[in-house]
Amino acid sequence: MGVTNGLCRALQNKFQDILTAMNLVRSTKDVLKKLRLGGWDIFFEEVESFCKKHDIDMPDMNALYKIGTRRSCQKCDDITIEHHYQVDLFNDTIDYQLEKLNTRFSYGTIELLTLSFALDPSNDFKAFKIDDIPKLAEKFYPGDFTSKDLHLLRAQTYYLIDRLICLVLTLPVSGATTEQTFSAMKHIKTILRNKMEDEYLTDSLIVYIKKELSMDIDSDSIITDFEKLK
Repeated sequence: MGVTNGLCRALQNKFQDILTAMNLVRSTKDVLKKLRLGGWDIFFEEVESFCKKHDIDMPDMNALYKIGTRRSCQKCDDITIEHHYQVDLFNDTIDYQLEKLNTRFSYGTIELLTLSFALDPSNDFKAFKIDDIPKLAEKFYPGDFTSKDLHLLRAQTYYLIDRLICLVLTLPVSGATTEQTFSAMKHIKTILRNKMEDEYLTDSLIVYIKKELSMDIDSDSIITDFEKLK
């Protein structure tokens, strides 16, 4: 759907900060929920208008929906065509999108990343919020900080802040890089290259995925270095 495609493009922005990204995730979830509850009528009016504009025949939405089988065409007496499109397609598609977003960005994950943003050093710690620091430690790392530590965190004690930063930096990386790697692998490890060794495959994937790393590399210099190796 368009709303989730827009979110995907926004999250792929290399210069996107965490707080803005999490706000985009929240707003996207809200839009999908509102669309799920009351968006069908507006969506149907747009489809109907499009069909009339382009002389496209629309089915009778009040007619019974028929489910085709290999043996026969059976009727479901309580299911209309409109019910099928609204419930089985429109609502199911939105539910699928929400499920994926909730799996990837649960409430806990969003809160953790939002609180962690308080440690962002960019723009002279512009995002710094003193209340978020002990809250982050207390809620997500209770075994690493005592009640005394939580009190000292408000005083911005260096070694405690350093400990918290180290814990935040151990967060699992996004699966986007992994998914991108598997997607690129089918272009690199083809049938003709299926016997390449792991080290060569890794190097090839890095160059393919991180194309900006190889933009300044001169082909002639590579040939020269290769000749020197003999």
